Amino acid sequence: MAPRVPNPVRLVVLAVGLLLARLGIVDERRVRRTTDLAWPRVVTGIARMSKNAVDVAMVGIAVGSAGIAGVGFAGPYWGLAFALGGGLAAGTIALVSQHYGAEEEGAGQAVRSSVLVVVAVTLPLVAGLAVFAEPLIGLVSGNAAAVTVGADYLRVVAFGVPFAALNLVGSRVFIGVDDAWTPMAVRGGGAVLNIGLNAVFIFGFDMGAVGAATGTVLSNAAATTVFAVGLSRGQLPGIGDLPIQVDFTGAYLDLDVARDIAEIGTPVVGRSMVWTVAEFPMLAIVDAFGVHVVAAYVVARRIWGIMNTPGWGFGLASSSLVGQSLGAGEEQEAEAYGEDVIRHAVGVYVVSSILVAVFAERIVVTFIGSATDPAVPVAITLVYAACVAVIAQGVSGAAAGPLDASGDTRWPFLAQAAGMFGCSIPLAYLGATTPLGLWGLYLAFAAETGIPAALNYYRFRTGTWKAVGRQYRPGQPADD
Repeated sequence: MAPRVPNPVRLVVLAVGLLLARLGIVDERRVRRTTDLAWPRVVTGIARMSKNAVDVAMVGIAVGSAGIAGVGFAGPYWGLAFALGGGLAAGTIALVSQHYGAEEEGAGQAVRSSVLVVVAVTLPLVAGLAVFAEPLIGLVSGNAAAVTVGADYLRVVAFGVPFAALNLVGSRVFIGVDDAWTPMAVRGGGAVLNIGLNAVFIFGFDMGAVGAATGTVLSNAAATTVFAVGLSRGQLPGIGDLPIQVDFTGAYLDLDVARDIAEIGTPVVGRSMVWTVAEFPMLAIVDAFGVHVVAAYVVARRIWGIMNTPGWGFGLASSSLVGQSLGAGEEQEAEAYGEDVIRHAVGVYVVSSILVAVFAERIVVTFIGSATDPAVPVAITLVYAACVAVIAQGVSGAAAGPLDASGDTRWPFLAQAAGMFGCSIPLAYLGATTPLGLWGLYLAFAAETGIPAALNYYRFRTGTWKAVGRQYRPGQPADD
């Protein structure tokens, strides 16, 4: 495996953790192990979210505000790939990490079955998005120019859905065996390739939003190929030997394993779908404010995505470390890891939120391109609201990690649904239809994260997830 090269992200994550350890809030040993797993995933998240942000900026330069809005309207449909792939991959990481912690065979079957399930689920989605792109975008907005751009983008990017979902499975396999470096290198490299391809297609070939979609499909296909080659050979050039090797010529359909993947992953799919499905009514509501507010909202959400990348690392680190402890029968250690990761995550979120808030105006202008654009002041205030709300997302995501690792995935799904559909969307609607105005959007950000944070942490503190995890433990009868 490649050496852990020091970098600013790792230094910040480790420094925050060591400060908390010095204050007696967390255990230093767990901080160091969590950091080793989390920081490569955070880098991957920053690379991929930055790619999404650059997509918006490039399309905005080439097409204008309608381009930003159009890509934003297509975003929830593209997000279905991550909802399905990430959800089913939760079953993958739960099974792989527990087999790894118990030092038992069986990880290969979990990987093959995950591939089968993901492909079977995503192929029909590709057909639906490609064929019905324009009417689907038209459901979100009545702005003709934005609908045209969004439909053009969606028709092409739909073909990247299976690759994006399989990339998530490949990433989770390595996280489950204590290797966060490999998925960082592969997916981060894919994000860099994506930016380069987008620049060529958008500006070199004057393909506009279609160029952005083409670059996304090709880069995701390339990353999937690298994951497949690495897992089948057990090594990758430039990285070296990998901690896991999978025989892809083995059986793919194992009903018991597929059932476990579906049982664990379906609620996680539902939880991710809450974010994705909620974007449709949310964007329709924001559309009522006008195209400049839509552009500001899309930019703020892209910045939010970059701010939320620590959760990518801490959530998966927690799932892996808690899952390994559960697989080894060490439930107290699993709980201790879960608690320390939550505290560590919150500390990092506070630091990142302060940095973004200080430079909010400069960041927004970089996205939009002109300080005089009417979308700028709206975007700045939305970013401030996101800086406050995202701290609660640190609690929500990190607390969901132990629940995911144990297979107790229904609770985070219901918590996210309560936050989005019970409070966030109604608040945004009130903003669009009453004098509450933009304050409805600010409060929507807070409700989106605050309610799931409270509910997930409550569930974690009850310890019920440990009992749930026993039925998925290697060698444990399903009805035990």
